[in-house]
Amino acid sequence: MPHSVSLIHTIAAALGLALALGFLATRLRLPALVGYLLAGVAIGPFTPGFVADAAMASQLAEIGVMLLMFGVGLHFSLGDLLAVRKIAVPGAVVQMMVATALGTALATWWGWSLGGALVLGLSLSVASTVVLLRALETLGILDSYTGRIAVGWLVVEDLAMVLVLVLLPPLAGWLGNSAGAELDAAQLGRTVGWTLLQVGGFVALMLLVGRRLFPWVLWQVARTGSRELFTLCVVAAAVGIAFGSAALFGVSFALGAFFAGMVMRESEFAHRAAHESLPLRDAFAVLFFVSVGMLFNPAVLWERPLQVLAVVAIIMVGKTLAAAALVLAFRYPLNTALTVSASLAQIGEFSFILVALGATLGLLPPEGASLVLAGALISMALNPLLFHAIAPLQDWLRARSAWARRLEQRDDPLAELPMSTDSRYLARQVVLVGYGRVGRRVASALAAHDIPFVVAEQNRELVESLRAEGIAAVFGDAVEPAVLIQAHIARAAMLVIATPDSLNVRQIIATAVTLNPAIETVVRSHSEDEARRLVQECDGTVVFLAEDALAQLMSHHVLERSRARQVRSTGPAPLHGPV
Repeated sequence: MPHSVSLIHTIAAALGLALALGFLATRLRLPALVGYLLAGVAIGPFTPGFVADAAMASQLAEIGVMLLMFGVGLHFSLGDLLAVRKIAVPGAVVQMMVATALGTALATWWGWSLGGALVLGLSLSVASTVVLLRALETLGILDSYTGRIAVGWLVVEDLAMVLVLVLLPPLAGWLGNSAGAELDAAQLGRTVGWTLLQVGGFVALMLLVGRRLFPWVLWQVARTGSRELFTLCVVAAAVGIAFGSAALFGVSFALGAFFAGMVMRESEFAHRAAHESLPLRDAFAVLFFVSVGMLFNPAVLWERPLQVLAVVAIIMVGKTLAAAALVLAFRYPLNTALTVSASLAQIGEFSFILVALGATLGLLPPEGASLVLAGALISMALNPLLFHAIAPLQDWLRARSAWARRLEQRDDPLAELPMSTDSRYLARQVVLVGYGRVGRRVASALAAHDIPFVVAEQNRELVESLRAEGIAAVFGDAVEPAVLIQAHIARAAMLVIATPDSLNVRQIIATAVTLNPAIETVVRSHSEDEARRLVQECDGTVVFLAEDALAQLMSHHVLERSRARQVRSTGPAPLHGPV
């Protein structure tokens, strides 16, 4: 095949086959992701028939990772990351240590060298932000507090992996690579220091300069009125910053694109930027999954089935249990623990990069790459099913496990209002679920009019700060009846659900109406179909659609200004009619 058309052949085969197999997977009630991965296997070098250009597919997949991580940054600000730092940072570090220890112990038992075992363990410890983003977007919980914990957790993992990728080469000789140089403590210290300096310099540059420069550039392009230039600016920023960060600071493409999106979020055009880049993100995400499938050798499934099962068990059981235990140890609800643990039950792009580096350094045996890719393929395919199993599993645990019931009813000072709470917050009050950007504005309006309200919020640190400010607040997921009971929903006048998590709105409303049939309910929505279903299914609920609310406010302002101009031009109306 001429090199000039290999790109066209690769894209055509990848997208065409992914469409067919993705459609077939959805008809079989499987995630479309399974079809995309199988499309990669079909056009890969380990199956007969057409073989796509693997190197070119890998580069196309890198663009997909950049655009998807750029989208994550557009939805996730530094403030969001700092808001979950108390659980995301220690949780990610401890979970990575547990998974690495499990993988290292398993590979050592197989007879691998220390270096190969450590590479395997590290590659199994880090999850794919791309896969997580897809799952959270599908479930509609990307902007929820639980979603922010999961994304923040994986961002911390990505930061840790940047350091691992830089430290592995100088450590190769000590870890078992006979061809590598002996470990030199001074050289290692210089390498670590230089790496931290590079990453710190990149982050500082993006936060100090990028937060002002890139929104300004976006504004200047938007002023031209050209949609093509605006889309080009968004894509160029995502890919350009990602490439520049890797070339100048040694930061990964994914991390560079993430920070690019995060600084772009400061612009008033952030929502439009996310919308304009969505088609490209979706298309290149498919190419990413296809490229993963191309790396997989199906022979490993029957040549080393027990080793494949062991790798999958570490990814989907070991990591899951470790993450769930950590989240519960921080006294977060069971639903949050299950969601975060499901988010980590897969591996992705950083695992592939680490495996390639380990093979290049002579640390990883030949079967190591195939085992990691088998684990990635299987975990990616099954991960969406885990998310759909969260609600049934939670119900099953409540019904059959006294421990789970005690866990949700455990003594937590933030899970109930203090005894000193004024009686005006216990009857005829407003129960406000969610204290994000919308909930905070609602609370300010209520406080300005001296209307008592109680906040129900999943962010433990936020509940602590609200109580320090004298605001009545309870910690927990409002899906749990106990949280609404502690907010005294039975005697409340109104329930306002300001959280962007539309998945559990019906259950919250149903619980509130059961406890207080006379309560009024108010809900936010970003989808016309969702708003229509809520109105039909939840009798008496008032649903505010973002676009409708904005249009009403704009119309009200325009009409008021128009009347004012008319009065100024015609003068005040006469007090009496004509004689």
